[in-house]
Amino acid sequence: MSLFRVLLCILMPPLAVLDKGCGSILITTILWIAGWVPGAIAALVINNK
Repeated sequence: MSLFRVLLCILMPPLAVLDKGCGSILITTILWIAGWVPGAIAALVINNK
């Protein structure tokens, strides 16, 4: 995972998972709205797979 992708996961999680599919975008967006930290963690986990 590149440094740019990690920074994108931290700053704007839904944008970081755009290429991973609709389900990932939906889950990350919901978690990001619920709280910044869960959204960022979800984006990092999804991108690390």
